[in-house]
Parts: sequence; C-alpha cells; structure tokens
Amino acid sequence: MVYKLPEYMRNNKRNVVIAIMMVMFLAAFEGTVVSTAMSTIAKDLQGYNLISWVFSVYLLTSAVSTPIYGKLSDLYGRKKMLTLGTIIFIIGSSFCGISQSMTQLIMFRAIQGIGAGSILTITYTIIGDIFDISERAKIQGWLSTVWGIASLIGPFLGGFLIDYLSWHWIFFINVPFGIASIILLHRNFEEKVVKTDAKIDYIGIVFLTTSIISVLLGVFIGIIKFRIVLFVIAIISLVLFYFTEKKSLEPIVPFDIFTRNTIIANLICFLASGALMAIEAYTPLYTQNVLGYTPTIAGVTMAPMSIAWLLSSFILSKTLSKYGEKIVVIVAIMLLTIGSVILKLVGVSTPIVLLIGAIVIMGFGFGGVFTTLTITVQSAVGYEKRGAATSVNALIRTLGQTIGVSIFGGIINSSIAKYFGGLGMNGINSENIYNSEATNDQIRNAFYSGIHSIYFMIIFIMIVCLCVSVFIKNNSVEKQ
Repeated sequence: MVYKLPEYMRNNKRNVVIAIMMVMFLAAFEGTVVSTAMSTIAKDLQGYNLISWVFSVYLLTSAVSTPIYGKLSDLYGRKKMLTLGTIIFIIGSSFCGISQSMTQLIMFRAIQGIGAGSILTITYTIIGDIFDISERAKIQGWLSTVWGIASLIGPFLGGFLIDYLSWHWIFFINVPFGIASIILLHRNFEEKVVKTDAKIDYIGIVFLTTSIISVLLGVFIGIIKFRIVLFVIAIISLVLFYFTEKKSLEPIVPFDIFTRNTIIANLICFLASGALMAIEAYTPLYTQNVLGYTPTIAGVTMAPMSIAWLLSSFILSKTLSKYGEKIVVIVAIMLLTIGSVILKLVGVSTPIVLLIGAIVIMGFGFGGVFTTLTITVQSAVGYEKRGAATSVNALIRTLGQTIGVSIFGGIINSSIAKYFGGLGMNGINSENIYNSEATNDQIRNAFYSGIHSIYFMIIFIMIVCLCVSVFIKNNSVEKQ
C-alpha cells in the first residue's frame, strides 16, 4: 500500500484535530468515569468480586488489538481503521449500558477495548502523517492533555450521571460523541490508498495475541505457578511470532522498524509509562491517606501535571528541531528525576504546595519524554510503516503501565505489611488495614512508608532512563 496525503488536506487540519481529540476523549473519559461509577455498578449488578476484571479485560483487548490496527491502517488507510475502531467502541459502549449482570458487562467491556485499540494508536499516527515536526509536538501535546482533562471531568460528570440518571448513562453518553467524531473525520480527512494484493498475516496475529494475553494475564493473576506457565507460553509464542514474521510478506510488526533510536525510545517509554502510572495511582492516595486531604483536593492536585504537559508541547515545538531528540529527552528525564526526588522528600507534614511543585516538574518531564519519543518512532519510518511503528510504541507503553502497576502494587503491599510487622502487628496489609486495630497515625505512617518506597523506585527508573537516553542519535527527527 502506498499512502499519500492530498495537498488540500492542509486546509482541513483543524477539523481533523477536533475529530481526533473528540474520539480520544471518549477513550480517556471512559477510563476515569468507570472507575468513579464502579462501586455503584457492582452494587447494582451484585458483582464486587468481579470488579478487577471489568478493568482488566478492557486493557487486555485494547493491548491485543493495538498492533493489529496499526498494521491494517498501513494497508487499508487510517480513516477506515479509526472509523471501524470507533464504531466497535460505540457498539461496546451501548451493550455495556444495557448490561444486566457483571458477566455481561465484562464481555461488553472486552468489545469496548477492541475498539479502543484503534483509538489509542491511529489518532497519533494521523497526527504524524499530516503535521511537520514543529506542529506535531504541539498537537500531540494537546492529545495528551485530553487525558488530563478527562481525569478531571470524569469523576464529576460520572457522579452527576449516576445521581440524576443512572450508571447506564456513563456508557450511553459515548454514542452521540462517537458518531459526531466519525462524521467530522469523514468530512475533513482524505487519504489516497493504493490497494494491493497484500495478505493479512493471520498466523502472526495469533502468535502475537497469544503472547500479549499470556503476559497480561500473568500480571493480573496472583498465583505463582499460573504466572510461570503463562510467561513460558508468552516466550514460546514470541519466538514463533518472530520466525513467522520473518517469512511473512506483510508482517504485523515489520522488524525493520526497530532501529537503534526506536529500540531506545520504546525501552524508555516502557519504563517511563510504569513510573507515570505509579504517580497517577499513588500520589492521590498519598495526598488523602498521608497528608489528610479530601479526594477532591487529591484530584485537583494532579491537574497541574496536565497543564504542564500541554505547556511542554509548545516548548517542544520550538526546541525539538533546533536541539534534536537526544538533548530534549535527556533534559526531560532530568526533570523527571528532580521531580521524583522532591516527591521522596515530601513528609507527613509537608505543605501541599511542595507536592504540587513536584507534580508540575514531572508534567513537563513526561510531556517532553513521551511526545519527543513518539515523534522519534514515527520519524524513523516512512508512511507505509508509520502505523505499525506507532502501534508498537503504544503497545509497549500499555505493557509498561500494566506491569508497572502490578510491581508497584506489590511494593506498597509489602512495605505496609513490613511496617506493621516491625510493630509486632502481623497480618495487617493494604486490604484489611482499615478493619484492623491500627490507629490513624499508624495507618498514615504505613502508607507513607509504602508510597515512599514507590517514589524511591521511580528515582531508580529515571536514572536507568537517563543512562539509556545518552545512546540516542540525533538523526530521526532531522530527516523530517
């Protein structure tokens, strides 16, 4: 497939960006609003024991479908695949809204996730297609900010819908906005796709899907022997996938997209994604359980990260082409290191202003890292492989978040149990801490110990990223 962007598309960029931001908001909003409504949903459907699967299956199917959509968009066009994914997402949302049991909700969340896989990768690919380097950094910053806005609006809108309508409407609300984004995209985004007789690599899809599912299930399932079996299956599937792709005429993941810069970029994205997930998950917990603020204040405390992320995109649009990806990434990781050190210094009586300052610094850092590295990955390949390269990067970031959450969850649980063990109060952990005989001060100190262990781990991750980043070459971006 030969992919070319018509010249007149330059006049329609703004509307295309609006359409992309609209559909991106659906995926971002869905994650935050479902978290807000989950307690109500579980109570209504009588399925508290299945709550984790409502989130896990969505993540699982979106991760599996991401590289497939990326390759199909290279073969058949971005617009077709993004439209298909959005339609699947809308269908999944509609069925989620009429679910009568937790089992049904989990099944339909899986459908939602399949659609989300398209949204999470092709949106960034389109930006890489229609904008040059200076514009791309700014627009990708806008897309990243959509997630921050969704994290702020989601809980409030979710609470409103639940209070005045019902939890079903947190899913139904996706339908009109999804349809509007499709219409806007089709009216303004045109691409010329030269059809070929390319054959889809179904065997490669099977092996890749098996490996991803095995890895994610291995992360979700806590039983050690099952984890070992699943990881062995993942390794075998990856080996078979490698040999299959080497022989395929149209591989799902073309291995020539892995250059020195893209390998380094994906490695840093994997590590930084885990750190980002830890910040987003445990800093609000720290604000509430250690500093003693309300959940609303905890949510507002995280808002400056999104603002800083957006501002970083404007800075990148001026500096990236001038200094190159290596300098920008190193500076961004240094900011992340400084921010994580400040977080490690925050105590139980530290003013919240210091915490917000660290969050702002890390917002600039994460914006610089992810935006620059996404551009680096896209710039290393041509149009015909940009979808595959972007989707692999998106998949690796998803895996980093998933594995990171599992590891950091284990760290905080271990730290809390160790703290109480040191006090001679065995058997207390993060699950039963509020039903135990522990005092409020002891609970506060336990969370302080656990979350600070996570912050220390983030410092270590940033040092590793910094060491790896020095091997980046300033060549991918300069080619554009």
